Amino acid sequence: MSIKVTAVVPARLMSSRFPGKVICNYRGRPLITYLLDDIRRSRCIHRIIVATDSREIVKALSDYDVEVMITKRHHRTGSDRVSEVARRVGGDIIINIQADNFGLKATLLDRVINHMRINRRVEYATIGRRLTDDEELFDPNTVKLIANKKKEVVWFSRYPLPYLQNLKPGSHVSQHPFIGHIGVYFFRREALRAFGKWSSSALEKAESLEQLRILLHGRRIRLFMTQSNVVSVDTEADLKKLDAVYK
Repeated sequence: MSIKVTAVVPARLMSSRFPGKVICNYRGRPLITYLLDDIRRSRCIHRIIVATDSREIVKALSDYDVEVMITKRHHRTGSDRVSEVARRVGGDIIINIQADNFGLKATLLDRVINHMRINRRVEYATIGRRLTDDEELFDPNTVKLIANKKKEVVWFSRYPLPYLQNLKPGSHVSQHPFIGHIGVYFFRREALRAFGKWSSSALEKAESLEQLRILLHGRRIRLFMTQSNVVSVDTEADLKKLDAVYK
């Protein structure tokens, strides 16, 4: 039986750190279109949708070949917005690709999708990468995670995980393989439906990390690692980092 895969990019206009980020001008076109081009290279994704509550984003993307869906204005998180889209359009595997990840390799997306096709026990999955400098490690915009030997995420935090008790001179990242989280979430349809029904916990709200809702309800998130240079644009200054990705 063919498995349908839907990728949803939740896009808000009023980002607290960089308002209008997703449609800001980068090399003559809206920033989000570069991410959409990255996703389009996938061989496994059947449908790509930008989910937004902003008419301004709809207008900015009107000249581009992309499906845009208006959603309700008040959603707790991007995954809740994706859940609304999934209820309307379906899909067996639904991917929430946060709109501030650039240089995302389609082959990586396809690797996770193909694993979920084979292993039906995987309900949730995400992506991580080894951190290479202490600036990233201590940047709260870079989410950190720890995983167990089964390659399942144990916890996410904006604070460096784990704490190094016996720190030696030199950088932290040279003394432990710290892992940074890349904002891509893979859901089976029923798993996303369950996520949308769960309430937010105090811990989710404290960290402002929606993925904690999954762990706090006793579910498992399978981790896939990459060495790709995925750039997260959180502030206007981060736009300079894209020059190394889109040459």
